[in-house]
Amino acid sequence: MPELVFDCLGAQPDRYAVGPTLLFRLRIAETTGAKVTAIALRCQLRIEPARRRYTPAEEGALEDLFGHPSRWGDTLKPLQLTYVTQMVPGFSGSVEVDLPVPCSYDLEVATGKYFAGLEEGNVPLLLLFSGTVFSKGDTGFSVQQVPWDKEERYPLPVAVWREMMDLHFPGSGWLRLPTDTLDALGRFKSRHTLLSFDDAVQRLLKEVGEDGG
Repeated sequence: MPELVFDCLGAQPDRYAVGPTLLFRLRIAETTGAKVTAIALRCQLRIEPARRRYTPAEEGALEDLFGHPSRWGDTLKPLQLTYVTQMVPGFSGSVEVDLPVPCSYDLEVATGKYFAGLEEGNVPLLLLFSGTVFSKGDTGFSVQQVPWDKEERYPLPVAVWREMMDLHFPGSGWLRLPTDTLDALGRFKSRHTLLSFDDAVQRLLKEVGEDGG
């Protein structure tokens, strides 16, 4: 029966994707000499926030997500990033494949808040693998599951995430607002003959004494 070893070699933005997407380069090795016909691979990606240090500025940016830093010993729990699937072609020995991982810039999503709150360094990721392995040996065709203990840690550079987002949303971010709020903001923009929603928000911030510039 095939025995698999997973390694994450790196990650980079997918420059041709419709939305923000990271390509994780995986190397999958088979260690018994069996020929793998295909793998229907599943991968769960988690952020492990307790596995890095934070600057004072980062602590302030993440307080809304984890609470006051004095409580972080209890509140820095893993965050579910996403769950993806990928077909791996047949191979003998080892193979390298790209695992596309779509990402969100929605700042109301916990992972979006986390990424946006980091200034530098790495994001400690845990990749948990599962799926189905198809192989053919001396005794014929076989099907087996990828064992649940197959996992890999990878420190994703914050700079790579920012590069990916800048490809799609340079110098900007997204906030999801209720329709009623958007309608009211639109009326405010028209009443004051402002050119954009950004101008409307800047005007409101100035009226309450906050500098949005």
